[in-house]
Parts: sequence; C-alpha cells; structure tokens
Amino acid sequence: MTPHQLLDTLDLDTVEHLAAVCRQAGSDLPAEELKALQVGKVGEEGGEAMHQLHGLKGLTTCDCPEHSWKGVMNDLGGAVLAALIAMIYIDPDGWRTTLAEVLHRRTRRGREHAAVA
Repeated sequence: MTPHQLLDTLDLDTVEHLAAVCRQAGSDLPAEELKALQVGKVGEEGGEAMHQLHGLKGLTTCDCPEHSWKGVMNDLGGAVLAALIAMIYIDPDGWRTTLAEVLHRRTRRGREHAAVA
C-alpha cells in the first residue's frame, strides 16, 4: 500500500485504534499523567520539526547533515497525530465532535475565499 493509498483509507477509527495501543503501553500511568505526557508529545514533535527547519537553514550546531523539507513534514505529521491522540485521551467520547467544530471554525476564511473564487 502506498502512502497516498494509506491516506485515502486512513480514518479516525484507525487513529482511535492507535490511541488504544499507546494507552495500553502507558497503562501503568495515572490517566491524568498520560494526558499531560501526550500533550507534551505534541510539543516535542513540533520541536523536532523546528529542529529540522533550523538544520535545513544551517542554523544549528548539530552534526546531522540530513535535514530536509521532507523531514519537517514528517515531524509535522507526527505532531498532528500526537495531537489527535491527545484529544482522544482528554475526551474519548467527544473528541470527534470537538475536532469537527475546531476545523469548521478555523477554516471559515478558506471556505469564504473558495465561495468568492
């Protein structure tokens, strides 16, 4: 299966299944600690994207020569996935509704622009 085919078939149920696997791995932690750690994971992934960008622009003292826009995108995708898992941990029953509301609210300007075009 190619990445594009995976993206076409990836649904929110798959993200919920991944969250269950991650939750099981952290089953020895209290629920509130697991939520906090997952929110922190979002920041960590975002920080890794920023590290890639710094390396790409030559703004790091890191020895790693392999910085790329693909690496930035990979880490941004990791941040998105980590954020979805955090939303599931925080509100297992309502996260989809919250996500839909946030996406609707935050994409208003794009919808308005498309309607004019």
